Amino acid sequence: MSHTFQRARSPEAKERRETDILEAARSLATEHGIRAITLTEIADAIGMHKSALLRYFQTREQIFLVLAGQGWREWSAALRGRLSEIAGHDPRAVAEAFARTLAERPLFCDLLAHVPLNLERNASLEGVRAFKLTALQEVAAIRADLMRLLGLSEPQSIDVVSTAAGMAGALWQMATPGPAVAALYRQEPLLAHAIVEVEPRLAHILCGLLTGYLADNASARRRSSPNRAG
Repeated sequence: MSHTFQRARSPEAKERRETDILEAARSLATEHGIRAITLTEIADAIGMHKSALLRYFQTREQIFLVLAGQGWREWSAALRGRLSEIAGHDPRAVAEAFARTLAERPLFCDLLAHVPLNLERNASLEGVRAFKLTALQEVAAIRADLMRLLGLSEPQSIDVVSTAAGMAGALWQMATPGPAVAALYRQEPLLAHAIVEVEPRLAHILCGLLTGYLADNASARRRSSPNRAG
């Protein structure tokens, strides 16, 4: 590909260039997976030389960390929309809302696995700070809905969000092995358990966690009720 890319000369043009880079990375990673994508491939996708791309993002990890922050905002909004439709005290419905909205976002699940493994380790401190603040803001918003819907404590609610995000990343990696490994799993009966369906597995895990927390909270209330009566 010939590189006809022109350097941005204004803040608006720079913002458009950054958006183009992010969208190219999003498209490539959605099709091929994050680990397979290089800076050169992202640059080629928009007709930019790699050296020019480095004026906007210092590393490929920085690009994907920005996409991870966007993913948190998009997922949080979708999840909270689903939670707002749940009537009553229904931990299974809450678990299914988490699982469904995560499974609908395969790139975000892929990003969730890579954030602690390598994205945070090769991005600027300012980039890491911006990502962390975005994630914390969205966790707080989801936490408030969990406390309202199920009466969970703040630490319990944070644990649920953290478990959902961590397990979604792990399960997605398990569900999308390379072609050769996937063929091995299909051919070898003893390895069939390695073929994972993300949504039902995640819903089952989260439902168990939520049910356990609710049981603990009910038990704590029963233990404290004689003291209140006295």
